[in-house]
Amino acid sequence: MDNKHIIIILALVGGLFVYRKRSSKKRPPLPPGPPADPLIGHLRVMPIDNHELVFLEWSKLYGDVMHLKVLSHNIIVLNSVEAATDLLEKRSALYSDRPNMTVYVEIGWDPILVFLPYGSRFRKHRQLLHSHFGQRAISKFQPIQLQNVLILAQGLMDNTKDYQHLLGRYTTAIVMRIAYGHQIVSDDDEFVQIAHDSGYTLNNAGPPGGTAVDLFPILMNFPSWFPGTHYASFAREWRWAVKKLCNRPYEYVKQRMAEGTAEPSFLLEQLEATSGKKLTDDEVEDIKGCAGVIFVAGGETTWSSLETFFLAVLRHPEVQKKGQEEIDRVIGPDRLPTFEDFDSLPYVECVAQEILRAHEHSGVPHRSTEDDIYKGMFIPKGSIIFANIMGMSMDESVYAEPTRFNPDRYLPKSHGGNGEPHLDAAFGFGRRICPGRHLAVASIWIAVATIFATVDINRVKDVDGNEITPELEFETGITSRPKRFQCKTSPRSEKASSLVAVECAMLSG
Repeated sequence: MDNKHIIIILALVGGLFVYRKRSSKKRPPLPPGPPADPLIGHLRVMPIDNHELVFLEWSKLYGDVMHLKVLSHNIIVLNSVEAATDLLEKRSALYSDRPNMTVYVEIGWDPILVFLPYGSRFRKHRQLLHSHFGQRAISKFQPIQLQNVLILAQGLMDNTKDYQHLLGRYTTAIVMRIAYGHQIVSDDDEFVQIAHDSGYTLNNAGPPGGTAVDLFPILMNFPSWFPGTHYASFAREWRWAVKKLCNRPYEYVKQRMAEGTAEPSFLLEQLEATSGKKLTDDEVEDIKGCAGVIFVAGGETTWSSLETFFLAVLRHPEVQKKGQEEIDRVIGPDRLPTFEDFDSLPYVECVAQEILRAHEHSGVPHRSTEDDIYKGMFIPKGSIIFANIMGMSMDESVYAEPTRFNPDRYLPKSHGGNGEPHLDAAFGFGRRICPGRHLAVASIWIAVATIFATVDINRVKDVDGNEITPELEFETGITSRPKRFQCKTSPRSEKASSLVAVECAMLSG
């Protein structure tokens, strides 16, 4: 290379440097954040665990919009509902994409709406799912929910049963019937295990977009003993589980169609709509992905939320007592709750809403697709946007004693409550809001009402006869299920047992 070319290259590099310096002076400042180190930014101070609560503490110093830098990655943390709504909803055209989530993609979740990048495929999935699972549309699923909540109550009345398995069977049975037309009739049903295995990956794959593997995708190619590769190994080890979730139910419905025995379902409707047409691989993946998201949105979220309900009742027995009193006063002993009782059971609704607030949420980050300015702060294109939903749920300026499970907080002050708002953020924001949220809330509500009507949830005792109060601990993942705890369940009364037995007999008869 001669001197002339060297001079030209140096001039271009120098000009680019001057241009960037001048541009950075013209633009507004980045949002505030903790002091950063040269080159590595905030890598050294980024929390490994409980980052949502750390971000909440930092927000008391730096405000509800913070900037962090990890190597070349800009991270914007939104700690308030107001900031998240302003950006992720009101400016959703700029903030609906997803950042790199290598771990979940490698596990196999990439065809599912939750993880799809923003674009035509995402819009296609979203439109299809919203048309089937809007607030009005889900009423057609109420018979399925009522049938399976009876089976749940009957199982819980036998305290030798595993409550976690029963809750999983309840939520899985609902989504399997809706998505694939399959009714689970036994504890040994293969689809219960498929749901359990794939759900395990959601609860144990780390914070989406926040692992070392997401920051350094090359770690997927390193051996398992290499530092930072834990989630890479996890993805490789559990890839089969998500593959089975997507493929086995699809094969099941196709087989039933060939036999002429397929029951009505979301998947059947999609396959019949394309009858006679040879589907491309992408079209098949779209159908599998849309059906699979029903499991994630309506099944796994509901399952982990109901485990949170059990944990809350064990830690706060007064909640069960008050819920049972409302059921006894409104419903009486001669029938079970139905969806028609919703408006008459305000405390049950408050319990359902408090479950959604108290259930630890990791959430899935967004990504900005253009430079933006918010309240005088610069948000660079390509930033990872983290809506700190757990932080919002623990905001002391919104929720009094936020660590306490207190359903009364939502009641109007005239009725003895605090008049605090529901945490609508539990299901996300903007164009990324969960399409199965109405189905999930309905499944949670009818389960809570029916359990209050029929079952007592009690603590187990240790060898010395002392009651064991479980710790408030959650796994690390998208749905963040409570860590395993013990409890015992039993019928509230002989009348409750009889009611459930009669209703279940009518189902089987």
